[in-house]
Amino acid sequence: MPHTYQASRQWERISRDWVTAEAAVDLTDFKSERPNHKISLWDPGSNGVRYLKTMVHNMATGLSPADWDRLRRTRNRDVGNPHAVRWDGEDICLDYLQATLELGFIEERVELRGAAVLEIGAGYGRTCHTLLSNHDIATYCIVDLPTTMELSKRYLRTVLDDERFARIDFVTVDEVDDALASRRFDLSINIDSLAEMFPETAGNYLALIDRCCAAFYTKNPVGKYLDRTLDGRPEGEDELLPAAMETGLLRQVLDVHDSRAVRDAVPGFLDAYRPGDGWSSAADAWAAPWSFYWQALYRKGGTAGNAGTGGKSAGAAL
Repeated sequence: MPHTYQASRQWERISRDWVTAEAAVDLTDFKSERPNHKISLWDPGSNGVRYLKTMVHNMATGLSPADWDRLRRTRNRDVGNPHAVRWDGEDICLDYLQATLELGFIEERVELRGAAVLEIGAGYGRTCHTLLSNHDIATYCIVDLPTTMELSKRYLRTVLDDERFARIDFVTVDEVDDALASRRFDLSINIDSLAEMFPETAGNYLALIDRCCAAFYTKNPVGKYLDRTLDGRPEGEDELLPAAMETGLLRQVLDVHDSRAVRDAVPGFLDAYRPGDGWSSAADAWAAPWSFYWQALYRKGGTAGNAGTGGKSAGAAL
């Protein structure tokens, strides 16, 4: 006679292999271990893409009509087969979701029409792609390592039309002093790379920005973390940890998921990324979705390139 309330075959296996009688003996870490991953929480170690897409989906619900307009104007975002979700008929991935939020922060404070832009460390080019797709940028100069530049050059050649691609100058790190000696830029951008350079190298780039730029947008972490559950290497230190800890302008370790700890680190962030004495922070804010990333827009001498609309600090955003 069949059992009225019989466990499924799936749950028979879970009860046999994971949620066992032994699992109830010690509750010390059970919420972050396999029993709970079968009861109430998808295992983040093996469900990373599921969590990534969930985060993108949830962030997409909060985008404004202006954000969606920026995204729709940025065509060919699907090149490279990103992990994307579909919201209201539009595909969106985390890279371009961040890019449209970054551009929204910048364009409220800097006049981009006819601007000359310098980006230090462009990755594969998502920021350049988004800015050139949304504004009549006069010139866009990318400074990067040679191998990374080969990727961004190929990507931007693929996603942009001929006219927009022709506005981009590619300058390797070995060519910076000669190529930029006499050039001036309305805006410089650095997203998540000054924090991965030796402090002296980052300082040299800030000095470059001080010499040749009128405004500077940066988005970088406010500090370092040593939480082994976050980096996928729970077995202990390896060769990457010492290398990571010796880079960046801010090397203090903090609890990156403690909002007060992050806020307390913001003044140090704003001071560290100020290009020079003649610069002031026009606005700053938490940079979603990462808990310990901050963004700031600095102006030299009280102006932001062509014009700029101003903007008060958003330092209490987190």
